[in-house]
Amino acid sequence: MKRICSRVLTALLFLWITAASLLAAQVDSEELFRQANELQGGGDLAAAVQVLGRVPSPSAGGDEEDFVRSRMQIARIKFSMGEFDQAEGAAQEVLRLFPANSEALNFVASVKTEKKPRYVTFLDDCRRFLPHLFKGAGMTLLLMVCIMAISPLGGLLIALGRISHFPPLSACCWFIIWLFRGTPLLLQLFFIYYGLPSLGITLRPFTAAIIGLGLNYSAYLGEIIRGAILSIDHGQMEAAKALGMTYGQAMRRIIIPQTYKRLMPPVANEFIALIKDTALVSTIAMVELMRAADQMFNTYFNVTALILAAVIYLAFTTLFTFIFEKIEYRAGIYEHR
Repeated sequence: MKRICSRVLTALLFLWITAASLLAAQVDSEELFRQANELQGGGDLAAAVQVLGRVPSPSAGGDEEDFVRSRMQIARIKFSMGEFDQAEGAAQEVLRLFPANSEALNFVASVKTEKKPRYVTFLDDCRRFLPHLFKGAGMTLLLMVCIMAISPLGGLLIALGRISHFPPLSACCWFIIWLFRGTPLLLQLFFIYYGLPSLGITLRPFTAAIIGLGLNYSAYLGEIIRGAILSIDHGQMEAAKALGMTYGQAMRRIIIPQTYKRLMPPVANEFIALIKDTALVSTIAMVELMRAADQMFNTYFNVTALILAAVIYLAFTTLFTFIFEKIEYRAGIYEHR
């Protein structure tokens, strides 16, 4: 009986000593992390790395979680110091013991990417982002072309209605201009896409974008066209009527053709603004250039996606500026003779 009690006491003493040593090791690891954080906060990164390196590996009796945590912290510190080889080496220590550790695997991949020359990384980013951005740019271009085809016609009708001598028509056109020029375009898009369904009208994103942008730019162009028409000397209309023309014939053959030269600069300016305003349709779930760039940035946290989107927008504005300058020159070619 005494022998059994002695063995039980010996076993309990052994378990107590083992637990105490494990607890002491854990406390030591936490103390090392505390010291390293203080050193890192004070800017002494080299000393912090030395302290973290004292955290034992699991094979030496250390805790697996503490070991991985310490080595990955060393890797991040070395990475911030620009010492990529040492950073990769710290992550490789983790992979030697835990080959499937996702944090270490992703970190090693990031280090290898960072070690590439800048131009190689940029070209890789271009190959990764441009296909998706070009797809979004195609939708942006389609949207621009549709609005450029619709809004001048809408603006002309609004302008003619605004200068009409029929009061109800003139008042209606004035109200359209007042409403769409006096409220934000983003609010108009929100109302058309998110508000109309509560009234039983549900539209697809592209349709909502066409309606919102078309009405907004028609209102602005209506005032521009009205100003251009009123700038033509009133004697032109009187001369046309003296020749037997009706009001409609005089507007179509005499007055409106003379407004082309005067219209081109403000209309071109509106269409250049349209290129940038198409980015607003990304808020109504339409995937165009801005939405595509935002998706790429949120996925990879890589600013290259935004830079490439800016370059595409600049290319669009440059191309259309050149086109409008050529049209303006052709519209006023008689003045250059």
